[in-house]
This record gives sequence, structure tokens and C-alpha cells, in this order.
Amino acid sequence: MITLGINACFHDPAAALVRDGRVVAAAEEERFTRIKHGKRPLPFTAWELPWHAIDYCLGEAGLGLADVDHVAYSFNPHRFIDGRAREHGGLRLPLEPSAAGRGPWENPWDPLFASYVSCAPRLLVDAVPHHLRARFAGVRHEQAPYEWHFVAHHLCHQASAFLAAPFERCAVMTLDGRGERATTSYGVYREHRYGALGEVHVPHSLGLLYERVTAHLGFVHSSDEYKVMALAALGSPRHAAVLRAHLQLGEQGQFELLPLDLAQAFGPPRGPGERLEERHLDLAASLQDLLEDAVLQLARWLREASGETRLALAGGVALNCVMNARLRDSGLYDAVWVQPAAGDAGTALGAALWVDARERLTEGAADASLDRSDAQPHATGLVYPLAPRRWEMRDAFLGPAYEDQEIEALLQWARLDYEPLDDIAERTAELLAANRIVGWFQGRMEFGPRALGARSILASPIDPAMQARLNELKDREDFRPVAPVLPLERLGDWFEPSQARGGESPFMLFTHRLRPGRRERIPSACHTDQSARVQTVRREDQPRLHALLLAFERHGGVPVLINTSFNVRGQPIVCTPRHALEAFASTPLDALVIGRFLVVKPDLRQKLPAAA
Repeated sequence: MITLGINACFHDPAAALVRDGRVVAAAEEERFTRIKHGKRPLPFTAWELPWHAIDYCLGEAGLGLADVDHVAYSFNPHRFIDGRAREHGGLRLPLEPSAAGRGPWENPWDPLFASYVSCAPRLLVDAVPHHLRARFAGVRHEQAPYEWHFVAHHLCHQASAFLAAPFERCAVMTLDGRGERATTSYGVYREHRYGALGEVHVPHSLGLLYERVTAHLGFVHSSDEYKVMALAALGSPRHAAVLRAHLQLGEQGQFELLPLDLAQAFGPPRGPGERLEERHLDLAASLQDLLEDAVLQLARWLREASGETRLALAGGVALNCVMNARLRDSGLYDAVWVQPAAGDAGTALGAALWVDARERLTEGAADASLDRSDAQPHATGLVYPLAPRRWEMRDAFLGPAYEDQEIEALLQWARLDYEPLDDIAERTAELLAANRIVGWFQGRMEFGPRALGARSILASPIDPAMQARLNELKDREDFRPVAPVLPLERLGDWFEPSQARGGESPFMLFTHRLRPGRRERIPSACHTDQSARVQTVRREDQPRLHALLLAFERHGGVPVLINTSFNVRGQPIVCTPRHALEAFASTPLDALVIGRFLVVKPDLRQKLPAAA
């Protein structure tokens, strides 16, 4: 059984493909179109589907759209429309929505948004770009060979966590800006059943509050929230009491956000690119403090309500690694796991896994009474039986890979000098120990916003100036930290690991504090507060990167490298060898290790150490 998952309605459009319970491929649309976040999260962009990501996923499986059995879309327009005004069985679409008033809607553009989402089954085949039509050939909407499923947005977030986590049973919490109506949801997974424990609805949203403050601080909402998280470490939470006065935590995991005029409370908004003042740093710190405290209280209620000692997280707010670390270290749960594509892109994965688990359960079942509807509300107490899991998300390498023959052909076509490497780890470690910055392009691309050693920029953490060099190379703000990567077995030597799952952090979604005396050894790999967003590497999961880390220890003296995403400001992480070459040529990168080939800048060729 083939199930295609799609996220499209807001931002970070993505696709995922599941075959009989196992994930074959998953990727974000931005990596192919080179448009950051795929598109702007506007009502009138909801018609755009991730056709390039779908094309890749189908191609990875050697399939066309006609071979798909189920299509799962991670938003339910019926739930979004429910209770709104209807005319003759449809919606009223004013000619000029912004001039027509909101009516029963939160936004005057919402009827158009709902119409676009409802038309997604038609758009999938009717609006596909011409150069991708071959993969979509032979399918007409009226006679589609697959069954279409609209799945509630937060249910997809939930499924992306508990159907991927390394737990047979767990509590589940997802927090984001919003779905159809939900902003926060709770559940429990055990004995192949998922039970809904409740949800919070708009306008009460910790994610939307974080977005509002992000915009107030002069950054792009639904995009730059991670910058505010980094900024928080530089400030003091002196405004936390003001923010807390506008948050009312209730019972059963509920909360309310009271109206808050940010300009009145914290001063005028900062313009993009304007100088950051102390008040901006303090507001960021106060927001982060509020978020962490609120999530801890919600997680405490969920621990009691679920009775589970393990927690799986998803939703855009779950990308806040500082919050995740505080939750991990709180002792509320024995283990906390965060789905690496926790934002909206991950709902494509959740939608596909959910429909697959539901359909495998009912396929050929004698009991016709089994409920297969995904359109009903995600109500408290509702329990969904599911087929047994066949897959666990050990890594996030679900995107395209390129063979060495293809890479070498491109290097030759581009008339570039390159060096085939017999010992990739040793040669790369020599360059890194010489304080060179290296683009690292290996294997299948990561799914999610973090570069985890497939599409990375690597550098030595020993030079105190390296963080500034990397921020200049990537045209990033000076306050932005970079992250360390090291072998899992060496984590305890350098950082204070959590007891939860031995401190393992393969997805760079938790912070750790440096052990005393270690900051001086790797000054560029940690933030000003002595913390770092650590990535741990297992030999069996990433043998080439693991070997490189050990080789760098022999040459540089530490088993730690800086790992930042292979991109520049405003652009997505590179996907193809061509993207890697373009980024290499247009930045001050010193070298590129792409597959088993090394490329260096011509003016540095004589300065770099020769191969041993």
C-alpha cells in the first residue's frame, strides 16, 4: 500500500511517501524551488502544492502518481469551515475580500483559503508544472486511482511524533501557531491505539504569541523565531511578569491569552535591520522564560493525565531547543523525543503515517464497523485503533542522494579541478585542522530545518574567531551561535548529558551545558551562556561523519566540529550537487567535500596542506 502525505496550506510545504508502514522518502518543497519556506504563509498561496517534493518522493520509490493508493493532506477544510456561513452549499467569495469585511471569519480572505484547500485534489493533477507532468501522467481528478484524505492539522503533528518516536507508548504534545482551530493538542499512544486528551483553540496560542513578538523585534514571523530564541540568552527576563499577566493557565491543559498591546507594553517595534537595544534583548528573554514555564506546566498536567513516563513532541514550538532541554531536565518524564521536522513540513510525514496506520488496520478487515473517518473532531476521549508500527525514525536522511559518478560528471562539465579522495575523513580532517571552512555534501539530504551532516558546513571550534567567520560567510546576525557535533560516546567528556536516553541528541534539538574547563578548548562552538545545541553521532548511523570526528581529534586535538547548515542567508539548505557548487562558488568557503571528491578555491590551492 502506497500513501502520499502532503503539507501545503500554510508554509513549509512538503511531501512524504510511506509504503506498507515504512517511510521511503520525505522532503520540503523549498529545497527544490530554492524559495525559503516554500512560499509565504498567506491565504492566497494555499493553492500551491509541493509538486517538486511529490515528484521526488514518487521517483525515489520508482512510482508515478497513478501508483498511489492513498493521498493524505494535512489540513481538514471541513473542520475549518464548520459553523461558518454557507450559501447554496458553498462559500461566498467576494470579489475584493479585504474590502468586504470579515463576516463570520477571522480573516476576510479565509473563504478563498478554504476554497483553495478544498480544491487540493483537483489542483494536484490540474495545476502541476509542465516539466513535472510525466510523474503525474495518467491521473484525472474525476477518476483518481487513490483515495483522498483530509486529516486534521494537529492530528498530523501528533502522528508525526508518536508514529515515529522510539517509544512503544508515550504521551504526545504538539504546540504550533495554529491548525484549523487547534493551537495545542495532547494525546496518548499505547497498545496500537491513539487517544485524544484535548486541545486548545485560537486565538489562544503560544506559537502565535512567539510569532507576534518575533515580528515586534524586527524579524520575520513564521520564519525567524529561532533568532529570538538565540537572542534571549543575551537579555534578562525583566518583562516576564508583564507577559505572565496576559497568560491564564487553566485546568485540563487549557490556557488563555489575554489581549496584549506589545508597543504599549514594551515600546515601539524594531524595524528590520535596526540596532538591537537592551530592551529588545530583555523582551526576547522574557518571552523565552514565559514559554518555558508555560510548557512545563502543560507537560506536568499531561504527565498526570496520560500516566505515561515518556513524551513525544512536535509542532513548530517544539523546534525551540532551549525549551526542549528544560523540559528534558525537569524530571517530569524519563525520556523526551522531538520529531526533527517538527514544524509544518513534518505534518506531511504525520499525515502519511496516520492514513497508512488506519488503512492497514482496516484493509481486508472483517469488522466493517471500524471507524475510518478522519473528518470528525479531534475530541477529548476519542480513541483511534491503529495497525502496528513498522518503522522508527532513527535518522532524518529521507531526501535525495547522488552517486559519485553523477557528481564527477558535473565537476567535469563545470571544468573544475577536483581531487578524488581515498580517505575522505583523513583528508577533510587535515583541512579542518588547518582552520579551513569546508562544505560537506554526503548521502541523502535531511528532512527538517537542521543540517545534520548530509548538507553541512563544517569548521574547527578551536579558533575563537571561527563563529564570526561563519556568520560573515553566511551573512548572519552577529549574535547567532553555531552548533557542535561530536561522537555520542564522547558526549559526557565535553558536555553535561541528560539522563534521558543517555543524552542522545541526533537531531540537534536539545541544548547541553559545557563541562567546566571545556569552553576554552572549543570557544566557537558554544553560546554566551555556556550552552550549545549539540548534535551527537552514532558510528552505525553516520559512519563517514563519525570517522571524520575521530580523525579531527587526531589532527586538531578535540572530537568536536562546528556544524551549520549548508546555505546562505535567505536561501534554503542546498539539495543537489549543482546547488552545492553554486553556494561554494558564491561564498568564502575554502573547500567542498562532495561525495568522495574534494574541490578547493583556486587561490587557496597552494596554501592548503598536501594530501598525506
